Amino acid sequence: MVDLDRHSRHILLPQVGAEGQKKLTNSRVLCLGAGGLGSPVIQYLAAAGIGHLTIIDDDFVEISNLQRQVIHRTSDVGCPKAQSAERFVNDLDPNISVNAINVRIDEKNARELFEGHHLIVDGTDNIPTRYIIDETCRNLGIPWIYGSVYRFEGQVSVFNFKGGPTYRDLFPEAPPNDLLPSCSEAGVLGVLPGLIGSLQVNEVIKIIVGIGKPLSGQLLIYDALDSTQKILKFGNSSNEHVEEPSTSQSQIMFHEIDSMNAITKMKQGWSPYFIDVRSQQENDEARIAKAVDLCPHTEILSAIERIPKDVDVLVHCRSGMRSQLAIMLLIEAGYDGAKMYNLSGGIIGWAEVDPDGIIQGS
Repeated sequence: MVDLDRHSRHILLPQVGAEGQKKLTNSRVLCLGAGGLGSPVIQYLAAAGIGHLTIIDDDFVEISNLQRQVIHRTSDVGCPKAQSAERFVNDLDPNISVNAINVRIDEKNARELFEGHHLIVDGTDNIPTRYIIDETCRNLGIPWIYGSVYRFEGQVSVFNFKGGPTYRDLFPEAPPNDLLPSCSEAGVLGVLPGLIGSLQVNEVIKIIVGIGKPLSGQLLIYDALDSTQKILKFGNSSNEHVEEPSTSQSQIMFHEIDSMNAITKMKQGWSPYFIDVRSQQENDEARIAKAVDLCPHTEILSAIERIPKDVDVLVHCRSGMRSQLAIMLLIEAGYDGAKMYNLSGGIIGWAEVDPDGIIQGS
């Protein structure tokens, strides 16, 4: 039953009303993770009146979590995050049914855990796990809301919505997980997960109530330093990224190339315009000697006057993920995807193949 007093501000909205709030009350949502992203997701899902919340996390609360994981308290340090999150939801709204599970998601248990839910919300920081989420949701026909944070940048998208694009459509290949820095290694602005998690819940509410336009086939990228956001469009064809102008639709593929093949091609005369889209600090620490241009991926559009359109362009970052996003921005700006090459494995992969080609220090 809808709590009319508790949710009166939703009910006053003509786009939601009592019927929309009833849909939220009757919904079953699973949140993977009760950490940086999971905390605001759980907080606002509970506040919105989601009828049933399943919370999955196998980690324990640490003092360093409290900078951003706002549903946990100092007294919760050492407790399982799933149980701490359950306590938070019960304190906020005892009418919500909560199932807190202290387990790590994997290929063996994902299907059983996901079944019976209307939506899955990603609050993980593990890329291999996202491919498990994607595959399981596709098999079960369940949409899922993706969120990611890195230092000062966040991303949000909706996958598998009414047969729409999947995570693998956006990121066909994953870099090795040990190449990707965690928050404990790279740091993260404390408020950023709150912003991104809130955007994820906004997508949940839109989908359940049936209002607005979900971020299906769109990747929202938020830069907290500049307070700017961009939206990239993509399609659901493996290894193809889609540019969607208002009057037509065309499919564009960009190439994935590893360091071994890139170096071999260069020895045979290939001379691409080679761009490093990492930060200045990362470049100062180590760089690929052959990379002629440095431009952080969030600023790539400011460099289009110097990036040629009539030659191949090779783009790299630390592991191959930020470079994919930079390429997608260039394609949306009019570059030919057939001339774009993403260095899978990034500078880490290059160092393994050609350590002499890495310049250490500034």
